Amino acid sequence: MEESPRVLMPGDDTVSLAKERPLRLEIGTGKGNFIIEQAIRHPEAFFVGMERQASALVYAVKKAEAMQEPPENLRFFYGDAEQLEQYFPEGSIETIYLNFSDPWPKKRHEGRRLPGRRYLQRFHGLLIPEGRIEFKTDNRELFDYALVELPEAGFETLDVTFDLHNDPELSRGNIMTEYERKFAAEGVPICKYTAKKKQ
Repeated sequence: MEESPRVLMPGDDTVSLAKERPLRLEIGTGKGNFIIEQAIRHPEAFFVGMERQASALVYAVKKAEAMQEPPENLRFFYGDAEQLEQYFPEGSIETIYLNFSDPWPKKRHEGRRLPGRRYLQRFHGLLIPEGRIEFKTDNRELFDYALVELPEAGFETLDVTFDLHNDPELSRGNIMTEYERKFAAEGVPICKYTAKKKQ
């Protein structure tokens, strides 16, 4: 990874960078479409996009830097969810976005699923009181599994849809990822939940 002021490094004070704004994190930011658009639409918050695929992250960073006015409330970092605690202290994140996470369908890989309780319990500690998780996927089996995992990890479901793009209320203001555009063009239903951390 080339050094860039938009890429966080170990030891960077992410909370101070946010400057008292709500901190919102996308895990698996891909080519950056979702997190960049979020930052543009919501200058009142501070956004971080995390990605473990170097080529995708380079694309996202260059996309942001090529903008005429890159959003100043946006940073990226190269890594995976196992490194979260290196960047974010307990109780510092307002919202975590999980967009089209790897389903890891084999039972022996269950612990790698981001919407599974192993990660949800870690997210619970990183989120502020009543912090939120938003999860979108085209994989109905993973989504059904994820809904069951939420209460086991200390979360309360706020909104659920099994067909986001045909839900007039929950699709309002939706920002599509690269994968989501592809699936939508193919007519694949997109599932989404929003869940809140319980105390």
